Amino acid sequence: MSSSTGGSPSKKGTSVDMQIFASNGNTIVDESYDPHLHRNRPHPTTNFETLVHLLKGSLGTGILAMPQAFYNAGYISGVVNTILIGILCTYCLHVLVQAQYALCKRHRVPILTYPVSMKIALEEGPACLRPFAPYAVVIVDGFMIVYQLGICCVYIVFVATNIKQLVDYYWLELDVKIHCLILLVPLIGINMIRNLKVLAPFSTLANLITFVGIGLILAYILDDVPPISERQPVAELGKFPLFFGTTLFALEAVGVIIALENNMATPKSFGGSCGVLNVGMIVIVFLYAGMGFLGYLKYGAESAGSITLNLPQEEIMSQSIRVLFAVAIFISYGLQCYVPVDIIWNVYLVEKYRDSNNKLVYEMLVRIVVVITTFLLAVAIPRLGLFISLFGAFCLSALGIAFPAIMEICVLWPDKLGPGKITLWKDIILIIFGVIGLVAGTYTSVRDIILSFM
Repeated sequence: MSSSTGGSPSKKGTSVDMQIFASNGNTIVDESYDPHLHRNRPHPTTNFETLVHLLKGSLGTGILAMPQAFYNAGYISGVVNTILIGILCTYCLHVLVQAQYALCKRHRVPILTYPVSMKIALEEGPACLRPFAPYAVVIVDGFMIVYQLGICCVYIVFVATNIKQLVDYYWLELDVKIHCLILLVPLIGINMIRNLKVLAPFSTLANLITFVGIGLILAYILDDVPPISERQPVAELGKFPLFFGTTLFALEAVGVIIALENNMATPKSFGGSCGVLNVGMIVIVFLYAGMGFLGYLKYGAESAGSITLNLPQEEIMSQSIRVLFAVAIFISYGLQCYVPVDIIWNVYLVEKYRDSNNKLVYEMLVRIVVVITTFLLAVAIPRLGLFISLFGAFCLSALGIAFPAIMEICVLWPDKLGPGKITLWKDIILIIFGVIGLVAGTYTSVRDIILSFM
Protein backbone atom coordinates (compact mmCIF):
# COMPACT_ATOMS: atom_id res chain seq x y z
CA MET A 1 0.00 0.00 0.00
CA SER A 2 1.34 3.41 -0.96
CA SER A 3 2.18 5.91 1.74
CA SER A 4 0.41 8.65 -0.18
CA THR A 5 -0.64 11.67 1.80
CA GLY A 6 -3.63 12.33 -0.41
CA GLY A 7 -7.21 12.36 0.83
CA SER A 8 -8.51 9.56 -1.44
CA PRO A 9 -7.69 5.87 -1.35
CA SER A 10 -5.55 4.11 -3.90
CA LYS A 11 -7.28 2.32 -6.82
CA LYS A 12 -4.65 -0.42 -7.00
CA GLY A 13 -5.42 -3.97 -5.94
CA THR A 14 -8.68 -5.91 -6.12
CA SER A 15 -8.58 -8.29 -3.14
CA VAL A 16 -10.95 -7.90 -0.23
CA ASP A 17 -7.94 -7.66 2.12
CA MET A 18 -6.48 -4.70 0.23
CA GLN A 19 -9.65 -2.78 -0.60
CA ILE A 20 -12.33 -2.53 2.07
CA PHE A 21 -14.26 0.69 1.78
CA ALA A 22 -16.81 2.01 4.26
CA SER A 23 -19.04 5.03 4.02
CA ASN A 24 -18.64 7.67 6.73
CA GLY A 25 -20.76 10.71 5.89
CA ASN A 26 -19.29 12.08 2.67
CA THR A 27 -15.92 10.42 3.21
CA ILE A 28 -14.71 7.12 1.80
CA VAL A 29 -12.51 5.22 4.21
CA ASP A 30 -9.92 2.65 3.16
CA GLU A 31 -10.05 0.30 6.16
CA SER A 32 -6.84 -1.47 5.09
CA TYR A 33 -4.69 1.66 5.42
CA ASP A 34 -2.75 1.81 8.70
CA PRO A 35 -1.15 5.23 9.36
CA HIS A 36 1.28 3.67 11.85
CA LEU A 37 2.90 1.62 9.09
CA HIS A 38 3.57 4.69 6.94
CA ARG A 39 5.30 6.90 9.48
CA ASN A 40 8.86 7.57 8.39
CA ARG A 41 10.78 8.56 11.51
CA PRO A 42 14.61 8.63 11.22
CA HIS A 43 15.11 7.92 14.94
CA PRO A 44 11.95 6.30 16.38
CA THR A 45 11.82 5.64 20.11
CA THR A 46 11.21 2.29 21.79
CA ASN A 47 8.41 1.77 24.31
CA PHE A 48 10.82 2.16 27.23
CA GLU A 49 12.43 5.30 25.79
CA THR A 50 8.98 6.81 25.24
CA LEU A 51 8.01 6.00 28.83
CA VAL A 52 11.21 7.63 30.12
CA HIS A 53 10.56 10.75 27.99
CA LEU A 54 6.98 10.88 29.29
CA LEU A 55 8.17 10.74 32.90
CA LYS A 56 10.96 13.26 32.32
CA GLY A 57 8.60 15.66 30.55
CA SER A 58 6.25 15.68 33.53
CA LEU A 59 8.77 16.30 36.33
CA GLY A 60 9.10 20.08 36.24
CA THR A 61 7.70 23.01 38.18
CA GLY A 62 4.30 21.33 38.37
CA ILE A 63 5.34 18.66 40.86
CA LEU A 64 7.02 21.31 43.03
CA ALA A 65 3.71 23.22 43.21
CA MET A 66 1.64 20.24 44.39
CA PRO A 67 1.98 20.93 48.16
CA GLN A 68 0.35 24.33 47.65
CA ALA A 69 -2.29 22.67 45.48
CA PHE A 70 -3.04 20.28 48.36
CA TYR A 71 -3.34 23.29 50.70
CA ASN A 72 -6.13 24.52 48.41
CA ALA A 73 -7.87 21.13 48.50
CA GLY A 74 -7.03 19.38 51.80
CA TYR A 75 -5.05 16.15 52.10
CA ILE A 76 -7.95 13.72 51.56
CA SER A 77 -9.59 15.79 48.84
CA GLY A 78 -6.17 16.39 47.29
CA VAL A 79 -5.28 12.71 47.00
CA VAL A 80 -8.72 11.67 45.72
CA ASN A 81 -9.03 14.50 43.21
CA THR A 82 -5.44 14.20 41.96
CA ILE A 83 -6.26 10.58 41.10
CA LEU A 84 -9.58 11.57 39.50
CA ILE A 85 -8.01 14.39 37.47
CA GLY A 86 -5.23 11.99 36.47
CA ILE A 87 -7.83 9.48 35.23
CA LEU A 88 -9.68 12.25 33.38
CA CYS A 89 -6.48 13.56 31.73
CA THR A 90 -5.42 10.05 30.71
CA TYR A 91 -8.83 9.23 29.27
CA CYS A 92 -8.97 12.48 27.27
CA LEU A 93 -5.46 11.87 25.92
CA HIS A 94 -6.61 8.42 24.75
CA VAL A 95 -9.61 10.06 23.09
CA LEU A 96 -7.37 12.58 21.32
CA VAL A 97 -4.84 10.00 20.10
CA GLN A 98 -7.58 7.64 18.87
CA ALA A 99 -9.46 10.44 17.11
CA GLN A 100 -6.29 11.57 15.34
CA TYR A 101 -5.58 7.98 14.30
CA ALA A 102 -9.11 7.65 12.86
CA LEU A 103 -8.67 10.86 10.86
CA CYS A 104 -5.26 9.75 9.57
CA LYS A 105 -6.76 6.43 8.50
CA ARG A 106 -9.72 8.10 6.86
CA HIS A 107 -7.56 10.52 4.88
CA ARG A 108 -4.66 8.13 4.25
CA VAL A 109 -1.96 10.28 5.88
CA PRO A 110 0.63 9.03 8.39
CA ILE A 111 0.41 11.97 10.81
CA LEU A 112 -1.82 14.97 11.43
CA THR A 113 -1.03 17.79 13.83
CA TYR A 114 -3.46 18.66 16.61
CA PRO A 115 -4.70 21.92 14.96
CA VAL A 116 -5.15 20.32 11.53
CA SER A 117 -6.89 17.30 13.10
CA MET A 118 -9.34 19.67 14.79
CA LYS A 119 -10.02 21.50 11.52
CA ILE A 120 -10.68 18.32 9.55
CA ALA A 121 -12.84 16.88 12.33
CA LEU A 122 -15.03 19.99 12.46
CA GLU A 123 -15.39 19.96 8.65
CA GLU A 124 -16.76 16.41 8.83
CA GLY A 125 -18.75 16.74 12.06
CA PRO A 126 -22.26 17.99 12.86
CA ALA A 127 -23.52 20.83 10.66
CA CYS A 128 -23.70 23.18 13.65
CA LEU A 129 -19.95 22.84 14.22
CA ARG A 130 -18.75 23.10 10.62
CA PRO A 131 -18.74 26.94 10.53
CA PHE A 132 -15.99 26.84 13.19
CA ALA A 133 -13.67 24.69 11.03
CA PRO A 134 -11.88 27.61 9.28
CA TYR A 135 -10.89 29.02 12.67
CA ALA A 136 -9.87 25.73 14.28
CA VAL A 137 -6.16 25.90 13.44
CA VAL A 138 -5.81 29.45 14.76
CA ILE A 139 -7.79 28.66 17.93
CA VAL A 140 -5.83 25.50 18.81
CA ASP A 141 -2.52 27.14 17.91
CA GLY A 142 -3.53 30.14 20.00
CA PHE A 143 -4.19 28.01 23.08
CA MET A 144 -0.93 26.10 22.51
CA ILE A 145 1.06 29.34 22.19
CA VAL A 146 -0.53 30.88 25.29
CA TYR A 147 0.05 27.67 27.26
CA GLN A 148 3.71 27.40 26.25
CA LEU A 149 4.31 31.11 26.90
CA GLY A 150 2.66 30.56 30.28
CA ILE A 151 5.11 27.75 31.06
CA CYS A 152 7.97 30.07 30.10
CA CYS A 153 6.61 32.79 32.41
CA VAL A 154 6.37 30.25 35.24
CA TYR A 155 9.98 29.20 34.56
CA ILE A 156 11.25 32.79 34.70
CA VAL A 157 9.46 33.48 37.99
CA PHE A 158 10.67 30.13 39.38
CA VAL A 159 14.34 30.74 38.56
CA ALA A 160 14.24 34.38 39.69
CA THR A 161 12.50 33.56 42.99
CA ASN A 162 14.91 30.77 43.89
CA ILE A 163 17.96 32.87 43.00
CA LYS A 164 16.51 35.74 45.03
CA GLN A 165 16.48 33.63 48.19
CA LEU A 166 20.17 32.85 47.76
CA VAL A 167 21.17 36.42 46.94
CA ASP A 168 19.08 37.74 49.84
CA TYR A 169 20.96 35.49 52.23
CA TYR A 170 24.52 35.98 50.95
CA TRP A 171 24.46 39.52 49.56
CA LEU A 172 21.53 41.95 49.69
CA GLU A 173 17.79 41.91 49.20
CA LEU A 174 16.66 42.78 45.69
CA ASP A 175 13.17 42.75 44.23
CA VAL A 176 12.33 39.59 42.31
CA LYS A 177 11.72 41.78 39.24
CA ILE A 178 15.40 42.77 39.26
CA HIS A 179 16.35 39.11 39.17
CA CYS A 180 13.97 38.60 36.23
CA LEU A 181 15.72 41.47 34.44
CA ILE A 182 19.14 39.95 35.11
CA LEU A 183 17.91 36.71 33.52
CA LEU A 184 16.63 38.42 30.36
CA VAL A 185 19.88 38.38 28.33
CA PRO A 186 20.77 34.73 29.19
CA LEU A 187 17.20 33.71 28.31
CA ILE A 188 17.45 35.45 24.94
CA GLY A 189 20.79 33.69 24.42
CA ILE A 190 19.43 30.20 25.06
CA ASN A 191 16.43 30.91 22.82
CA MET A 192 18.75 31.77 19.93
CA ILE A 193 19.61 28.06 19.65
CA ARG A 194 17.65 26.92 16.58
CA ASN A 195 18.55 23.22 16.61
CA LEU A 196 17.03 21.02 19.30
CA LYS A 197 19.96 18.58 18.94
CA VAL A 198 22.21 21.24 20.46
CA LEU A 199 19.91 21.44 23.47
CA ALA A 200 19.62 17.66 23.86
CA PRO A 201 22.74 17.15 26.06
CA PHE A 202 21.67 20.05 28.28
CA SER A 203 18.16 18.56 28.51
CA THR A 204 19.64 15.28 29.74
CA LEU A 205 21.62 17.20 32.36
CA ALA A 206 18.46 19.06 33.42
CA ASN A 207 16.57 15.78 33.80
CA LEU A 208 19.34 14.28 35.94
CA ILE A 209 19.43 17.41 38.12
CA THR A 210 15.64 17.28 38.54
CA PHE A 211 15.64 13.66 39.75
CA VAL A 212 18.46 14.35 42.20
CA GLY A 213 16.71 17.49 43.43
CA ILE A 214 13.43 15.71 44.05
CA GLY A 215 15.24 13.05 46.06
CA LEU A 216 16.90 15.72 48.21
CA ILE A 217 13.56 17.50 48.73
CA LEU A 218 11.99 14.26 49.95
CA ALA A 219 14.76 13.98 52.53
CA TYR A 220 13.68 17.36 53.94
CA ILE A 221 9.96 16.58 53.77
CA LEU A 222 10.26 13.26 55.62
CA ASP A 223 12.30 14.77 58.45
CA ASP A 224 10.25 15.71 61.54
CA VAL A 225 6.80 15.52 59.91
CA PRO A 226 4.01 17.17 61.96
CA PRO A 227 0.95 15.08 63.00
CA ILE A 228 -1.71 14.81 60.31
CA SER A 229 -4.33 16.20 62.74
CA GLU A 230 -2.79 19.65 62.18
CA ARG A 231 -3.81 19.62 58.53
CA GLN A 232 -7.23 20.01 56.86
CA PRO A 233 -8.65 16.86 55.22
CA VAL A 234 -10.90 19.01 53.01
CA ALA A 235 -10.37 22.72 52.30
CA GLU A 236 -13.06 25.28 51.57
CA LEU A 237 -14.76 24.90 48.20
CA GLY A 238 -13.75 28.36 46.98
CA LYS A 239 -10.09 27.32 46.81
CA PHE A 240 -10.74 24.19 44.75
CA PRO A 241 -10.45 25.90 41.32
CA LEU A 242 -6.85 26.81 42.25
CA PHE A 243 -6.17 23.15 43.04
CA PHE A 244 -7.80 22.12 39.75
CA GLY A 245 -5.73 24.55 37.67
CA THR A 246 -2.44 23.65 39.34
CA THR A 247 -3.04 19.88 39.10
CA LEU A 248 -4.13 20.15 35.47
CA PHE A 249 -1.00 22.19 34.70
CA ALA A 250 1.10 19.51 36.38
CA LEU A 251 -0.52 16.43 34.83
CA GLU A 252 -1.76 17.42 31.38
CA ALA A 253 1.16 17.48 28.91
CA VAL A 254 -0.92 17.28 25.75
CA GLY A 255 1.75 18.62 23.38
CA VAL A 256 4.38 16.24 24.74
CA ILE A 257 2.01 13.26 24.51
CA ILE A 258 1.21 13.81 20.84
CA ALA A 259 4.88 14.28 19.94
CA LEU A 260 5.91 11.11 21.79
CA GLU A 261 3.20 8.97 20.21
CA ASN A 262 4.10 10.28 16.75
CA ASN A 263 7.75 9.34 17.19
CA MET A 264 7.30 5.78 18.51
CA ALA A 265 8.64 2.76 16.66
CA THR A 266 5.52 0.81 17.77
CA PRO A 267 2.78 3.44 18.25
CA LYS A 268 0.13 0.76 18.82
CA SER A 269 1.84 0.11 22.17
CA PHE A 270 1.10 3.65 23.28
CA GLY A 271 -2.56 2.98 24.09
CA GLY A 272 -4.18 -0.06 25.64
CA SER A 273 -4.75 -0.94 29.28
CA CYS A 274 -1.05 -1.69 29.87
CA GLY A 275 0.26 0.71 27.24
CA VAL A 276 2.94 3.35 27.63
CA LEU A 277 0.44 6.15 28.34
CA ASN A 278 -1.38 4.33 31.15
CA VAL A 279 1.80 3.07 32.80
CA GLY A 280 3.42 6.50 32.59
CA MET A 281 0.36 8.34 33.93
CA ILE A 282 -0.02 5.91 36.85
CA VAL A 283 3.58 6.61 37.90
CA ILE A 284 3.14 10.37 37.39
CA VAL A 285 -0.11 10.55 39.37
CA PHE A 286 1.48 8.54 42.19
CA LEU A 287 4.50 10.88 42.30
CA TYR A 288 2.39 14.05 42.19
CA ALA A 289 -0.10 12.83 44.80
CA GLY A 290 2.78 11.72 47.03
CA MET A 291 4.67 15.02 46.71
CA GLY A 292 1.48 17.01 47.30
CA PHE A 293 0.42 14.98 50.34
CA LEU A 294 3.84 14.87 52.02
CA GLY A 295 4.68 18.49 51.19
CA TYR A 296 1.36 19.76 52.58
CA LEU A 297 1.73 17.54 55.64
CA LYS A 298 5.17 19.09 56.25
CA TYR A 299 4.47 22.77 55.54
CA GLY A 300 0.68 23.16 55.75
CA ALA A 301 -0.63 26.66 55.07
CA GLU A 302 2.97 27.85 54.55
CA SER A 303 3.30 25.75 51.37
CA ALA A 304 4.74 28.04 48.68
CA GLY A 305 4.23 28.11 44.91
CA SER A 306 7.33 25.91 44.74
CA ILE A 307 8.30 23.66 47.62
CA THR A 308 11.94 24.73 47.11
CA LEU A 309 10.95 28.09 48.62
CA ASN A 310 9.92 26.34 51.86
CA LEU A 311 13.34 24.82 52.44
CA PRO A 312 15.60 26.37 55.10
CA GLN A 313 17.37 29.43 53.71
CA GLU A 314 20.60 29.01 55.67
CA GLU A 315 21.49 25.35 55.03
CA ILE A 316 23.99 24.42 52.31
CA MET A 317 21.96 21.42 51.16
CA SER A 318 18.75 23.42 50.70
CA GLN A 319 20.70 26.13 48.89
CA SER A 320 22.16 23.45 46.63
CA ILE A 321 18.66 22.23 45.84
CA ARG A 322 17.61 25.74 44.79
CA VAL A 323 20.67 26.08 42.56
CA LEU A 324 20.07 22.65 41.01
CA PHE A 325 16.45 23.39 40.16
CA ALA A 326 17.22 26.93 38.98
CA VAL A 327 19.78 25.53 36.52
CA ALA A 328 17.47 22.70 35.39
CA ILE A 329 14.48 24.98 34.82
CA PHE A 330 16.64 27.61 33.07
CA ILE A 331 17.83 24.96 30.61
CA SER A 332 14.27 23.72 30.14
CA TYR A 333 13.18 27.27 29.23
CA GLY A 334 14.93 26.87 25.87
CA LEU A 335 12.98 23.68 25.13
CA GLN A 336 9.62 25.13 26.20
CA CYS A 337 10.18 28.34 24.24
CA TYR A 338 10.98 26.29 21.12
CA VAL A 339 7.29 25.34 20.75
CA PRO A 340 5.69 28.83 20.49
CA VAL A 341 8.55 30.03 18.28
CA ASP A 342 8.07 27.01 16.02
CA ILE A 343 4.32 27.65 15.70
CA ILE A 344 4.58 31.42 15.21
CA TRP A 345 7.48 31.29 12.75
CA ASN A 346 7.00 28.06 10.78
CA VAL A 347 3.18 28.10 10.61
CA TYR A 348 2.39 31.79 10.22
CA LEU A 349 5.47 33.79 9.16
CA VAL A 350 8.03 31.68 7.28
CA GLU A 351 6.17 31.79 3.94
CA LYS A 352 5.97 35.58 4.11
CA TYR A 353 9.75 35.89 4.42
CA ARG A 354 10.82 32.78 2.48
CA ASP A 355 12.52 34.76 -0.32
CA SER A 356 13.87 37.52 1.90
CA ASN A 357 17.61 38.00 2.30
CA ASN A 358 16.94 38.84 5.95
CA LYS A 359 14.96 35.68 6.72
CA LEU A 360 17.31 34.65 9.53
CA VAL A 361 17.19 38.15 11.03
CA TYR A 362 13.37 38.06 11.12
CA GLU A 363 13.42 34.65 12.79
CA MET A 364 15.84 35.93 15.44
CA LEU A 365 13.58 38.92 16.03
CA VAL A 366 10.62 36.57 16.58
CA ARG A 367 12.69 34.63 19.12
CA ILE A 368 13.66 37.83 20.94
CA VAL A 369 10.07 39.12 20.98
CA VAL A 370 8.80 35.82 22.43
CA VAL A 371 11.37 35.96 25.25
CA ILE A 372 10.62 39.63 25.99
CA THR A 373 6.88 38.86 26.07
CA THR A 374 7.34 36.12 28.66
CA PHE A 375 9.71 38.40 30.61
CA LEU A 376 7.19 41.26 30.72
CA LEU A 377 4.41 38.94 31.89
CA ALA A 378 6.67 37.46 34.57
CA VAL A 379 7.67 40.92 35.81
CA ALA A 380 4.09 42.17 35.74
CA ILE A 381 2.76 39.22 37.78
CA PRO A 382 5.56 37.50 39.74
CA ARG A 383 3.15 35.14 41.51
CA LEU A 384 4.41 31.61 40.86
CA GLY A 385 1.56 29.52 42.30
CA LEU A 386 -1.19 31.68 40.81
CA PHE A 387 0.56 31.75 37.42
CA ILE A 388 0.62 27.94 37.37
CA SER A 389 -3.06 27.69 38.30
CA LEU A 390 -4.09 30.36 35.77
CA PHE A 391 -2.45 28.78 32.73
CA GLY A 392 -3.44 25.28 33.78
CA ALA A 393 -7.11 26.20 34.06
CA PHE A 394 -7.28 28.51 31.04
CA CYS A 395 -5.34 26.50 28.46
CA LEU A 396 -5.49 22.86 29.50
CA SER A 397 -9.21 22.77 30.28
CA ALA A 398 -9.63 23.47 26.57
CA LEU A 399 -6.65 21.63 25.02
CA GLY A 400 -6.77 18.60 27.30
CA ILE A 401 -10.48 18.10 27.99
CA ALA A 402 -12.97 20.04 25.84
CA PHE A 403 -11.21 19.91 22.44
CA PRO A 404 -10.56 16.12 22.45
CA ALA A 405 -14.25 15.56 23.31
CA ILE A 406 -15.36 17.83 20.46
CA MET A 407 -12.99 16.04 18.07
CA GLU A 408 -14.35 12.62 19.07
CA ILE A 409 -17.95 13.74 18.44
CA CYS A 410 -16.99 14.97 14.97
CA VAL A 411 -14.94 11.87 14.07
CA LEU A 412 -17.72 9.45 15.09
CA TRP A 413 -20.54 11.56 13.64
CA PRO A 414 -23.24 10.64 12.70
CA ASP A 415 -23.64 6.88 13.14
CA LYS A 416 -20.77 5.65 15.33
CA LEU A 417 -21.70 7.28 18.63
CA GLY A 418 -22.79 4.06 20.33
CA PRO A 419 -26.16 2.82 21.63
CA GLY A 420 -28.42 5.73 22.46
CA LYS A 421 -25.59 8.05 21.32
CA ILE A 422 -23.87 7.39 24.66
CA THR A 423 -20.53 8.69 23.36
CA LEU A 424 -22.19 11.96 22.37
CA TRP A 425 -23.62 12.49 25.86
CA LYS A 426 -20.34 11.50 27.49
CA ASP A 427 -18.42 13.99 25.35
CA ILE A 428 -20.96 16.74 26.03
CA ILE A 429 -20.40 16.19 29.78
CA LEU A 430 -16.62 16.42 29.22
CA ILE A 431 -17.05 19.65 27.23
CA ILE A 432 -19.22 21.19 29.96
CA PHE A 433 -16.72 20.09 32.61
CA GLY A 434 -13.85 21.58 30.61
CA VAL A 435 -15.67 24.90 30.15
CA ILE A 436 -16.58 25.09 33.85
CA GLY A 437 -12.96 24.32 34.78
CA LEU A 438 -11.71 26.98 32.39
CA VAL A 439 -14.09 29.69 33.62
CA ALA A 440 -13.94 28.90 37.35
CA GLY A 441 -10.19 28.28 37.42
CA THR A 442 -9.36 31.36 35.36
CA TYR A 443 -11.70 33.59 37.39
CA THR A 444 -10.33 32.39 40.73
CA SER A 445 -6.69 32.72 39.62
CA VAL A 446 -7.19 36.21 38.15
CA ARG A 447 -9.13 37.30 41.26
CA ASP A 448 -6.38 36.08 43.58
CA ILE A 449 -3.68 37.69 41.42
CA ILE A 450 -5.50 41.03 41.70
CA LEU A 451 -6.00 40.59 45.45
CA SER A 452 -2.30 39.75 45.91
CA PHE A 453 -1.39 43.29 44.76
CA MET A 454 -3.81 44.99 47.15
